[in-house]
Amino acid sequence: MPVKKLKDFLDQQKVKYVSIVHSPAFTAQEVAASAHITGKELAKTIIVTIDGKMAMAVLPANRKVILQELRELTDAKTVTFASEEQFKRSFPDCETGAMPPFGNLYGMEVFVAESLMDQDEIVFNAGSHTEVIKLSCHDFERLVRPKVLSFTT
Repeated sequence: MPVKKLKDFLDQQKVKYVSIVHSPAFTAQEVAASAHITGKELAKTIIVTIDGKMAMAVLPANRKVILQELRELTDAKTVTFASEEQFKRSFPDCETGAMPPFGNLYGMEVFVAESLMDQDEIVFNAGSHTEVIKLSCHDFERLVRPKVLSFTT
């Protein structure tokens, strides 16, 4: 069960959350439609390499990462998208492409788009292509301690 690690962590932290099970969906827009939420409400997790080290870029599903912005904001020399081959071993309990934005559970730094944190709640893949988790942005920020930046279009 891919979502077990995440739910155990949220339960240990006594965080209130909602789990939404939906039909299998693989793209962010498909997930949003299956879970009956907008692309603006759904957070997608993109794995990037920043000066050779993997990190998470978390942004609304209806937005795109601007690598140059992320590079400048992190004072990095290089920022690239990580390939599935590069990152899939880092998430042994997740289906490929369905990683939750909890870098603290996987030893990764998390950069979150400020437009995502303007909302009351955040919804994201829970490690599988059939379930999302919804919780307050306040709890997400408290637990993950992401760096909030503007790196999307």
